[in-house]
Amino acid sequence: MGEQEYESLSNNEADEEQPEDVVPVADAKTRASKTTRVASLDVFRGLCVFLMMLVDYGGSIFPIIAHSPWNGVHLADLVMPFFLFIAGVSLALGYKRVSDRVDATQKALLRALKLFFLGVLLQGGYLHGITSLTYGVGIERIRWMGILQRISIGYIVAALCEIWLPCQREKKKSFLSSTSFNLCPSIVGDNVKCRFVGIACALLVVYLGLSYGLYVPDWQFELLSSTSMPPQNGSFVYTVTCSTRGDHGPACNAAGMIDRYVLGLNHLYTKPAYRNLKECNISSSGQLSDNSPSWCHAPFDPEGILSSLIVAVTCIIGLQYGHILGQLQDHKERLYNWCIFSFSFLGIGLFLALVGIPLNKPLYTISYMLVTSASAGITFSALYILVDIHGHRHLTYALEWIGKHALSIFVLISSNLTVIAIQGFYWNAPENNIIHWVVTRVRRS
Repeated sequence: MGEQEYESLSNNEADEEQPEDVVPVADAKTRASKTTRVASLDVFRGLCVFLMMLVDYGGSIFPIIAHSPWNGVHLADLVMPFFLFIAGVSLALGYKRVSDRVDATQKALLRALKLFFLGVLLQGGYLHGITSLTYGVGIERIRWMGILQRISIGYIVAALCEIWLPCQREKKKSFLSSTSFNLCPSIVGDNVKCRFVGIACALLVVYLGLSYGLYVPDWQFELLSSTSMPPQNGSFVYTVTCSTRGDHGPACNAAGMIDRYVLGLNHLYTKPAYRNLKECNISSSGQLSDNSPSWCHAPFDPEGILSSLIVAVTCIIGLQYGHILGQLQDHKERLYNWCIFSFSFLGIGLFLALVGIPLNKPLYTISYMLVTSASAGITFSALYILVDIHGHRHLTYALEWIGKHALSIFVLISSNLTVIAIQGFYWNAPENNIIHWVVTRVRRS
């Protein structure tokens, strides 16, 4: 499943004068020290990495925790938004004070590019995984988008907002400045304006306009070999009937059309989760039936271009939670503001789901974005109470350690590099390796 931005994953670099994940002390008992690390943020990051590994390796055994085939939210569908949320919180703390905006922008762009191309290397098809001992991918078929690439997009948008559109505090008393509904809570008596909220609204408007306004015509695609059962050689041409606007189905949505035009069909994910829908009639061996709808055979990228626009909004929401953490000194004030935002987002997201905007991760619908962001906020609040307020770090030490080394763990384990390395040791024949032995017995059971 997924990952998060380079800075939040590695957690080894500091931005400008303010170290990342460090905030003023809120506890009176430790007020003698000026700053303390937010352990709950490391724990939350570690929890995300653990959940990612759990759903990656356990999803085939327990489908209920794997990605939802289309509409709906399973455990695996929470991991990506959680990482994006953490990225936003970390950015708010890391860019608390920026002395040189141009230099900070260059560093942020470099980190985003590193993360993007790392994602292409790990998820673009170059490493073939446990089903093959070979490696390499043709440029004409490489997958350009993916989990790390998507997070790099959300990261750079949020980073630029934080660098160039910081919250501005005016010494002016107002009703909003003394309530928790202010977009950027601050010291009572200050009126704080966060211009990046306008960026988030603009992204939402563009997303909605393209999702509902673009006309999706009928389309055809050609596969070099059939995905039906049994597999055959040759070329197969499929036609998908659409001629519609505003469709949220897997066949005729605007997100898929944009990816097909911009990225090209050969550069999309070849095994989308919607093949597990009942109408696709997929067999236990992973093959599609000949009578499956034509769109079941088509590639589709769940980390596509259009949905990446709204991904940045999740990072911006994380920025807001990070601002609350950095600006407010009292535990109760922080939790109160977090709860206000979390339950507001949750209520709005569920209402949108009821009126016809489904909870859908591949399309990253607004209802899904709000509900998962709210879930991230609630989870972070709970961990903050457990770890930073009550000090039960011994219960979460393993997760905290994972969180501090998240990028390394993701590269070595979640991207199958460790599995591939172990698989390289065999007896007599390449198939006689421990990974092949484990996989074959899991499939039999």
